[in-house]
Amino acid sequence: MEAKEIYAKTERQFPGKVSGFKGDVFDPYFQVEPQAIVEVCRYLRDDPESKFEVLSDLTAVDLPKENKLQVVYHLFSYSHRHAMVLKADLPREEPHISTVENVWEAANWFEREVFDLFGVNFEGHSDLRRILLPEDWVGHPLRKDYVEQEEYDGISTQREPLVEKLLR
Repeated sequence: MEAKEIYAKTERQFPGKVSGFKGDVFDPYFQVEPQAIVEVCRYLRDDPESKFEVLSDLTAVDLPKENKLQVVYHLFSYSHRHAMVLKADLPREEPHISTVENVWEAANWFEREVFDLFGVNFEGHSDLRRILLPEDWVGHPLRKDYVEQEEYDGISTQREPLVEKLLR
C-alpha cells in the first residue's frame, strides 16, 4: 500500500483527527491529534492492509519558534514492506501525550528517552523515569533553550570543545 493510500484510509477512519499528509519526502508522514494517538496507532497496527507491527523509532523535535514539541513515531510493516511517520504536536510548557506502550512494547524505552531528553510526559507509561541521565538532573538537554549546569555532584561539566582540541 502506498503512503497516500494509508493516509487516505486513516483519514476516513478518523475524520478530523489526522491531517497534513506529506508524501513527497523521504519518510512520508502525517499529523495526528495528540488525543487520538493511541487509537490511530492501534488501528495502523491492527488493520490488515497497513499492519504496522513495528514501532522502529519514537523521538521528538523541539520547535521553540512555534512554541511546541513534536513527538515523531516511525512505523514499519514487515508484512507489507512499507513505512509511515506520524507526528503529534504538543505545547512546550506542559507536553503530555498518552503512551503507546500498550500498542508496541518497544515504546517503553523510546518514551523514557524522550521524557528524559525533552521532558514529554507519557500518560499511562508503566515506568516513566529518566533513562540516560541521573534522576536529579536539572532540565532536558535536547531542548533548544537548555542551559547546562556548571557542575553536577561536585564534578565540573565545563570542558574545552573537542573540535578546538583536535585542531591543535
